[in-house]
Amino acid sequence: MNPFGFPVKMLIIVTLAMATLVTGCAKEKEKSVSENPSAQTGTGSCNWVAQGDLPVVADLDDRLAGYIPTELSPDLAHLDATQVEVLEILVAASKVMNEIFHVQATPCRDDLAARISELPADRQAAVQRYFRINVGPWDRRFHHEPFFGTWPHPEGANYYPGDLTVEEKAFVADDANGMDGLFTMVRRDESGSLRAIPYSEFFADQLEKAASLLNEAAALTENASLKAFLEARAAAFLSDDYYESDMLWMDLDSIIEITIGPYETYEDGLFGYKAAFESFVTITDPAESRRLAKFKDELPWLESQLPIGDEHKNMNRGSESPIRVVDEVYSAGDTRAGIQTIAFNLPNDERVREAKGSKKVLLRNVMKAKFDQILMPIAEKLVAADQVGDLTAESFFLHTLWHEMSHGLGPGKISVAGRDTEVRLELKETYSTLEEAKADAMGEWDIFVLTRAGKGYFPDTIYREQAATYLAGLFRSVRFGIGEAHGAANAIQFNYLMEKKAISVDETTGRFSIDVPVFEKVIADLVSEIIMIQAVGDYEASVNFIKQYGNMSPVLAEALEKLADIPVDVEPIFSRYED
Repeated sequence: MNPFGFPVKMLIIVTLAMATLVTGCAKEKEKSVSENPSAQTGTGSCNWVAQGDLPVVADLDDRLAGYIPTELSPDLAHLDATQVEVLEILVAASKVMNEIFHVQATPCRDDLAARISELPADRQAAVQRYFRINVGPWDRRFHHEPFFGTWPHPEGANYYPGDLTVEEKAFVADDANGMDGLFTMVRRDESGSLRAIPYSEFFADQLEKAASLLNEAAALTENASLKAFLEARAAAFLSDDYYESDMLWMDLDSIIEITIGPYETYEDGLFGYKAAFESFVTITDPAESRRLAKFKDELPWLESQLPIGDEHKNMNRGSESPIRVVDEVYSAGDTRAGIQTIAFNLPNDERVREAKGSKKVLLRNVMKAKFDQILMPIAEKLVAADQVGDLTAESFFLHTLWHEMSHGLGPGKISVAGRDTEVRLELKETYSTLEEAKADAMGEWDIFVLTRAGKGYFPDTIYREQAATYLAGLFRSVRFGIGEAHGAANAIQFNYLMEKKAISVDETTGRFSIDVPVFEKVIADLVSEIIMIQAVGDYEASVNFIKQYGNMSPVLAEALEKLADIPVDVEPIFSRYED
């Protein structure tokens, strides 16, 4: 994440303009700053937005070309009228998640967006589109550097005051002070002291609206599991207690599935404490989901095989771990910003994982779009000619699946110096990057270990198909930027495998080869190193590991230069539901 912070005394608050943005409905009664307790405990004025020139990066058009507009509109013909209506209501609730996330991610977002109108007319549309993709004026692919204006990106996004002193950062980091809660915004009170405000209070208007919509959908649906989840999640929005609804989400068995609420902590680059609101509205493919269900039964066995001491293995974690293959109907919030998700593994609550494991959701239509439009063109430029033919859509799918399965393996709850804690809390802002690197590497390790054990899930060709597809995937994902967790995680893997001679480059052609037998061994070594850092909660070791391997090495940078004409990612278009 970007190491910049706002200058001392540069304060940010939720102004009247911001309050209007986050209500999500201009016709609703507006609250003034003095009437809104959340605004009163904000972090200052938005005067800083008016400061500075408005340069626009020279290569903005090239950066925009990196995102290819892609229609995601799965067939709904098999749904009845009630199901279609439920979808529409869930999309409306998801749009509220957009409103909330925009506040979490970008201080004074309305004021920043308004300054676009000061640009030359022929530049405004391009800047507006890139501002929308990045949810602000900072490029998520390039260490959050400003692509418009000169404002430095706040490490803690808008979760914390922008003027935190060194002493205050230490205060926030001290878990005894209650500032590390997943579901709080940190603000100053009238005396200037820090206060953690629950999401249900800070975003009261938006969450009440979202809860009402979920209850409306619950009253319509004929699916009992969906009804139970929606009602529980609506209640959670108003209480900040997501445990019951997370447990019910694990049991959700419906053609219509929704994942909605505060989940991932990537946006908080300062501490990695705060959960960002997001939503996925999807349609399930029951037959394909059943085909993959057998894999969840292997999770306890895989945990027992991890290349780490038995004392660090998590044999008590739940293993229900349902798998869903879905098509994305609509996405919102955290997942809509920048690079698009192709799969996810939730919930993150270790209590739920201990009891039931976690659910793996694969977004089939998003994955197919990326394989066809991005991964194969990359392989044709950078993978050795004799290995390009080994790339398969099935291997890409399997790597994605086992990446998500691997998030549910390895250390979660741990003990450090006799203190019960979690890996996430101990590794702080390094957690997301190291966890993504673990899941990528362990996904390959899972497939190879299952095959070596004679489980019979995969053909003999799986080794070379996985290796070649994985190699191309490294280049695809590192283009997200090493300032982003997934991009940095892939840089770690690439540099580690290059150092260990699993990957080599032909200096004449500039194409890369992967040594399959060496790769199988080295990937196990990489898994072992990462999960050992996690098992002991070694923050310093995590920092050093990322510093050593999570960089843009010259050979990697040179390779990426050859991909300038290939899109970096898709920009989702939901024509059926867009405003």
